[in-house]
Amino acid sequence: MAVEPLSPQELKDALAGLPGWTLDGDRITRAYRLGSHFAATAMVVHIAQVQEELNHHSDLALGYDTITLGIHTHSAGGAVTAKDVELARRVETLAAGHGAG
Repeated sequence: MAVEPLSPQELKDALAGLPGWTLDGDRITRAYRLGSHFAATAMVVHIAQVQEELNHHSDLALGYDTITLGIHTHSAGGAVTAKDVELARRVETLAAGHGAG
């Protein structure tokens, strides 16, 4: 089943419910700051687990105490889809438990 890109209005509505997430070119992005490198690394592992569960993976970068994500769907021509929004929502949920800001 093909995944369809979100319309501009659907994307706007989705981002309204995802504080801190923005549209950057063809993907939605968010950066998180954590209390230490270890805390950031633990959150990266947790995000990787969620990505495996969803079978949907982001561009994920680990800095000293920061994590940056960029999400879009390659099979939809690199556009943002509902799969991307679901991954972002799951990351937002787990971020609170990691103390990410």
